[in-house]
Amino acid sequence: MLSLVHQFYAMGSDCALHLYGGTAKSVELFAAAAEEEIRRIEARYSRYRGDSELARINKVAATGGVIDIDAETAGLMAYAKACFAKSDDAFDVTSGRLRAVWNFSDSRLPDQRSIDAALPFIGLDNVVLADSQLHFRRAGMELDFGGLGKEYAADRAAEVCLELGMRHGFIDLGGDIRVVGPQPDGLPWRIGIRHPREADRLAAEIALTSGALATSGDYERFIEVDGRRYCHILDPKTGWPAQGLSSVTVISDRCLVAGSLSTVAMLKGHAGAAWLHGLGVRHLVIDEDGDFCGTEPPLTRYD
Repeated sequence: MLSLVHQFYAMGSDCALHLYGGTAKSVELFAAAAEEEIRRIEARYSRYRGDSELARINKVAATGGVIDIDAETAGLMAYAKACFAKSDDAFDVTSGRLRAVWNFSDSRLPDQRSIDAALPFIGLDNVVLADSQLHFRRAGMELDFGGLGKEYAADRAAEVCLELGMRHGFIDLGGDIRVVGPQPDGLPWRIGIRHPREADRLAAEIALTSGALATSGDYERFIEVDGRRYCHILDPKTGWPAQGLSSVTVISDRCLVAGSLSTVAMLKGHAGAAWLHGLGVRHLVIDEDGDFCGTEPPLTRYD
């Protein structure tokens, strides 16, 4: 069986497709189709493209009103609304206004006045999804699929490969993993989880023959001010970054589910581990003090 590691950059991340097939032509077909699907989703839902479907929606959101959406977007919005309800409003795709307030390339905190000015325009309960339409009850809102897009793309890329006949391999989009099938000899893939404070060390290894894995943490995009770390995961209720946890990894059937659960757990802080335990999902949580908990055994601890 032939193998191929197809690498490229998309969705702000280094991507690697670990593919297996019976012929060189088959693995090349898998690679091309998977990358094409990932780039299609990026083009549709990027907040950085003026011609994206998300940009079209946000033009209406800015003024208030109603817009027709297709089945794919409606499905993502329905999922976002379910996450919003089940997370006590912590997972909120209307938090896009906060991206303009926080600058993680600068070592200065925004002033509270700027944060307070954005908060009234955040709240997914002010967006109605019905009959393939979105109705924005308040002008000045903005959707941001940053917490959904990459994970959804990983799932779709895996599904495309499965439809084409691939049975072994996995999709890795910046650490968001969706497994297509086990290694050719039937053994599981061993996915390393980065140590949140030491980039060259692993905190854990997760064995997967199917399903997905996603990690949220405070170590990719952050600033430090007066010895305190402020990460890019923003609480839509307060406008301030999540505090209390350094890393949350969730294992689930779908990358979309794993990613949203790990994000919500980060937002819940020290209550996040208990919340995941109550859901009965596989997880590994590392808090800001370096303590580990969850269903997955760690490889290492802080010194």
